[in-house]
Amino acid sequence: MDRGQKTEAVAALNATFKEAGVVVVTRNLGLSVAQSTELRGKMREAGASFKVSKNRLAKRALEGTDYAPIADMLSGPVALATSDDPVAAAKIAVEFAKSNDNLEIVGGAMGDTLLDEAGVKSLASMPSLDELRGTIVGLLQAPSTKIARVLVEPASSLARVVGAYAATGE
Repeated sequence: MDRGQKTEAVAALNATFKEAGVVVVTRNLGLSVAQSTELRGKMREAGASFKVSKNRLAKRALEGTDYAPIADMLSGPVALATSDDPVAAAKIAVEFAKSNDNLEIVGGAMGDTLLDEAGVKSLASMPSLDELRGTIVGLLQAPSTKIARVLVEPASSLARVVGAYAATGE
C-alpha cells in the first residue's frame, strides 16, 4: 500500500467507527477464505460488516472516535465487526465463534463503553433492535385485542347457551 491508499483506508475506517453502534474485535486464528466469506455474508444479512485491517491503520482511524479505548486490543491477526444496531455484530460474531474454533472474540466497545469478551457475549444474548420492535408492537396491540375479546365474549356466551337449548329440543 502506498501513502494515498493508506490515507483512504484510515479515512474509511474512521467514518465507519463514527457511524457504528458497536465494534467487536475478533482474533483470526486461521480462518479459511470460505469461512471468512461465510462470516461476511452473515454479517451483511444482519446489517453489519466484518473487516480485516492492519492494526496500525485501525489505531490511527480510532483516534478522535468514541472507540479509541479498543486500540489496546489491536494486536496480532485481528478483524473488526461493526454495525449500527448495537447487538447485530456481536450476535453474529459470537454465534460464528461458537461453531468455529478459528475465530476468537477479544472484546469490543459500544460507544465509549469498553467491553471484554464476556461483555460482548452478554451483549450478543440480548434481543436485536428488530426483535425489540416486534415485542413493543405486540405489547401495544395486546390491550386492543383484550378489549375486543371482552366485548365479544357476552354475545358468544349467549350464542352457546341458545345453541345448547336448541340441541336439547326445548
